[in-house]
Amino acid sequence: MTLNERINSLRERVEQMQAQNKDELERLRLTYLSKKGEITELFNEFRTVPKEQKAQLGQALNQLRQAAEQKMDSLREQVAQVAHQAEVRADLTRTPDPISLGTRHPLSLVREEIINIFSRIGFTVAEGPEVEDDKHVFGLLNFAPEHPARDMQDTFFIEKEEGVQKPEDILLRTHTSSVQTRVMTAAAERFKTDKNASIRVLCPGRVYRNEAISARAHCFFHQVEGLYVARNVSFADLRQALLYFAQEMFGEGTRIRLRPSYFPFTEPSAEMDISCHICGGKGCAFCKNTGWVEILGCGMVDPNVLDACGIDSKQFSGYAFGMGVERIANLKYRVKDLRLFSENDIRFLGQFQSC
Repeated sequence: MTLNERINSLRERVEQMQAQNKDELERLRLTYLSKKGEITELFNEFRTVPKEQKAQLGQALNQLRQAAEQKMDSLREQVAQVAHQAEVRADLTRTPDPISLGTRHPLSLVREEIINIFSRIGFTVAEGPEVEDDKHVFGLLNFAPEHPARDMQDTFFIEKEEGVQKPEDILLRTHTSSVQTRVMTAAAERFKTDKNASIRVLCPGRVYRNEAISARAHCFFHQVEGLYVARNVSFADLRQALLYFAQEMFGEGTRIRLRPSYFPFTEPSAEMDISCHICGGKGCAFCKNTGWVEILGCGMVDPNVLDACGIDSKQFSGYAFGMGVERIANLKYRVKDLRLFSENDIRFLGQFQSC
């Protein structure tokens, strides 16, 4: 191939040059315009060309080098423009100073962990209104008309005639058991026609009590209650479900203890303790040297409650349990002051990470 043919071939390649970034640009410069590049080599061979061809070939070589340099300048502008557009795509709303990511609220973390544990044994979530009526909060749950919880010094009533209890009295719910009564009354017809009908729900939510705010009490807090109704449900089923929960939440070695208690809506009723997860049940200041820590109340659903909700207590039975989310969070994170959960102090909230 003659020198003129090589010049023409190289010109075509120069016109087709492309580069997406600075590295590719540098490779093109080294290939064509460096001291050892192809265009430089052609200039070195030009010294041996006969005098009568020097004018024509010299002019062609100069035009080739100018074309290569212009092409490189054009590609350099394109690469710079692409890089600038990439920078523009950055989030211009971000602050110049780095901001640490937030964390989820400890009560949300604990609530979600409780729900996840019980969901693995078939429980689903049911929710209801926080502003409720007396019927669903007290009446269907076997509360006597003179029960102290129905007094205004214990409950936040919105609409109520003084000294009179009516099913339509409006109040802020004192427990999420009101959701259980709504679930049972809604399912009553199914229990009449389906011999294998069942309910297995968790009822998480905020509840309200007329209490003085202190490190150990608050006028609002959070609960997760559970309800299982079916044929032949026994206290042994309840114990096994609660043992499973305790060991999933606090560790495989956790033991439970059920102590007789009283609730209007369950019979028999019990308080459940777990072996102290700090001292392993040996006794410490946290468990007041007893080795046990109370975490929830539970029991078999009172037949009066089933019948009041439209479910035949002679054919079906069930168990229920309820726990305070703050109580479980205290045990898990050892928070001594309940007020910290509602004060939104980011120094406190920033200590908790998602599980």
